[in-house]
Amino acid sequence: MPRSNSALQPLAKRPVTVHNAYPGLKVDRRAIIRAIHILDAHLPSLRPSDGGESSLQAFDHELSLAFLTDPALARLHADFLDDPAPTDVITFAGDPGAGLAGEICVSIDAARRHAGGTGTRFSAELTLYLVHGWLHLAGHDDLAPGLKRRMRAAEARALGLLRSAGATPRFSLVSRGGLKGGFCPRQPGKARCVL
Repeated sequence: MPRSNSALQPLAKRPVTVHNAYPGLKVDRRAIIRAIHILDAHLPSLRPSDGGESSLQAFDHELSLAFLTDPALARLHADFLDDPAPTDVITFAGDPGAGLAGEICVSIDAARRHAGGTGTRFSAELTLYLVHGWLHLAGHDDLAPGLKRRMRAAEARALGLLRSAGATPRFSLVSRGGLKGGFCPRQPGKARCVL
C-alpha cells in the first residue's frame, strides 16, 4: 500500500514536558509547548532533504525539555557522550516503543554567557537551543561542515516560522543562583533521577 503525504505530518499535538531545574529561571510552559507544536507541524519542510535519521513515528510521542546549569549538563555530557566539557545543548533520541520521542537538555548558563545579559537576546538564545535540539531529532546533524551549514539554514527557517507565528517563547531570570543537584535524562526503563 503506498504511503500518503500525511505520513509526514505529526499525527497530533504531542505531549511535551518541561523540566526547569535552574533556580530563578521563569518559563512560560504553554509558550514553549506551542513553539514545539509549531515546529512539529512544519516537520516536512524542516527535515533534511535526505531524511536524516529521524523517526517520523516518534513525532507523536512525548518530548521532554530540560533547562539545566552548566555543571548539570556537563555531567550528562560526560556520562552519556564521554566528554566532560560544558556544552549548550544535548539531544537524546527517545524510544518510540516506550512512548518517548526524545529529550532536549539546554544550559541556561551558556545562554546567559552568549546573550550578553540582555533579556531579549537571552530568550532568543534559549529558543535557538530548543530549535537546535529539535532539529537533531528531526534528522539533522552538524558534525561535518556541509551538514553544519544545512543545520544553520534549518535553524534560521525554524526561528523565522516561530517569529512569524508570534510564538518565540520568553524566558527571564529572577536570580543568579546555581543548582546544587542535577538531572538525568529519561531513558527507557529508567525513572528520572537527580544527581
